[in-house]
Amino acid sequence: MYDAIVVGARCAGSPTAMLLARKGYRVLLLDRAAFPSDSFRNHFIQQLGIVHLHRWGLLNTVSASNCPPIRAFVTDLGDGRLAEAIEPADGVDANYAPRRIVLDKILVDAAVEAGAELRERFSVQELIWDKDRVVGVRGRAHGGAVTSEQARIVIGADGAHSIVAEAVQAPRYDGRPVLTFGYYSYFSSVPLAGTEVWIRPKCAYINFPTNNALTLVAIQAPVEGFHAFREDIEGNFFRALERVPELAERVRAGRREERWYGTADLQNVFRRPWGPGWALVGDAGYHKDPILAQGISDAFRDAELLAEAIDAGFAGRAPLEESLGDYERQRNEAALPGYWANCAAASFLPPAPEVFERRATLRAASLSEVTATG
Repeated sequence: MYDAIVVGARCAGSPTAMLLARKGYRVLLLDRAAFPSDSFRNHFIQQLGIVHLHRWGLLNTVSASNCPPIRAFVTDLGDGRLAEAIEPADGVDANYAPRRIVLDKILVDAAVEAGAELRERFSVQELIWDKDRVVGVRGRAHGGAVTSEQARIVIGADGAHSIVAEAVQAPRYDGRPVLTFGYYSYFSSVPLAGTEVWIRPKCAYINFPTNNALTLVAIQAPVEGFHAFREDIEGNFFRALERVPELAERVRAGRREERWYGTADLQNVFRRPWGPGWALVGDAGYHKDPILAQGISDAFRDAELLAEAIDAGFAGRAPLEESLGDYERQRNEAALPGYWANCAAASFLPPAPEVFERRATLRAASLSEVTATG
């Protein structure tokens, strides 16, 4: 019998398994995929997430994967470009955007190194119950027989369409409708000054460097236009880029190296992330539009919160139900401000006047500094 079974081994599941294994617990980590494998998701990591990687001892591995540091954030909200340096914090002086085929493998390997048992290409078919309590999972390895495993807690880290969340009928709250769709691809020879975000009425342009000298070029727009856009993805993509001529010129001078990736499956919802014998983490417990790129950082944060809550319960420092309730409270306190900001951005609401005032102040200060040093 395991202390914990973690279903899903990507950005939420592997860190949760790693942290529990580092605390000495017996952990089984399951995933339908075999690693390394890619995942269609945004992969820019905010500074908070990079701080977690640094604290876990994994940032050097990410940096060594031919993933460039990103030391500037350039935005244009229709009021002109503003470049801001990444301010050092907690030993981190850059953001990174590693491809998921790279990042997820690093996280899986870290979980295994910590002592977690990994089973790849394993599909969970159902949960095992003892009355109203989850006590394990039943599933099948690729080409194998159906097997059952039991644990003190089963953790769903299996994404927005979580099998675990559906099986336990985790209550939903604070939901909002799908707001945007997105398309992106990877280009070579598209130079950037850092992460570059351009906002225009009803369209966001998001661009950042990633592994192997490639640049991700993405757009997001209101979901109502999804079906029309997909009828001519390349044509519509470049027509949208023409609204930002400086960006369009650089992208057209580069070369697209991969297929187009796109989706309108971008729900905005919280789930109650715990119950008798089960817990949820990452997108399984809280999913939002990717427009502000909060997902990976939030998954890392919540993996730490959940691992601490489980440890408190298992070690007897608090009743497990109480510590898991604290996990939900802490998650929501940390996530809700960003969630509402994210929904506002995905609704393409105009920024508040103070945003433009701050930007004008920063731009003036930067110009004064250049004048003084020149």
